[in-house]
Amino acid sequence: MKIGPTSFEAGQNKTPGYLDGQILVAMPTILDDRFARTVIYMCAHSSEGAMGIVINKPAPNVRFKDLLEQLDVIPKSPGGEPIRISPVPVLKGGPVETQRGFVLHSADFFIKDSTLSIDNEICLTATLDILKAIARGEGPASAILALGYAGWAPGQLESEISANGWLNCAADAELIFHAAPEEKYASALRKIGIDPAKLVSDAGHA
Repeated sequence: MKIGPTSFEAGQNKTPGYLDGQILVAMPTILDDRFARTVIYMCAHSSEGAMGIVINKPAPNVRFKDLLEQLDVIPKSPGGEPIRISPVPVLKGGPVETQRGFVLHSADFFIKDSTLSIDNEICLTATLDILKAIARGEGPASAILALGYAGWAPGQLESEISANGWLNCAADAELIFHAAPEEKYASALRKIGIDPAKLVSDAGHA
């Protein structure tokens, strides 16, 4: 796994009508396994495209502590006193650059020239410095580590929304950081005002 910036500059040049800082919720019409029933936090959206992090799909068999060892943030020490690290959920952030890590976190942590403030509560940092801070017990109060991200070409997301592929709502730090992954989809729908059971039963009907 690598951690570092991508070609997207999250949170820059916010413009009314764009969805950076909001949550996308997949409609049942999205059948692509990579995005079906996903909840995505939008980090960047402009006329140049969009970038977001899937927040409800755990990365199977991946532990945060193991990734820290792999990146030499903490030593690989099979013996001796085990290093205690605050657990951080590791998620499948999307199908693009799946070997790259992105940390979504609360706004109480900021590294100049590395941390991108997306809204008042949520930031994105994609450098090793944040992992080192977490390992020292000096990281943000809330964080999730995503492997990969979801990306859209210019106009692509708008087309998918027009085709009723996505709903959107305001960001919710409690939902992003503290809800169980398997509960986030239904919770996001209820936040929008939709009964999840009704949405499923109505799927496929005109």
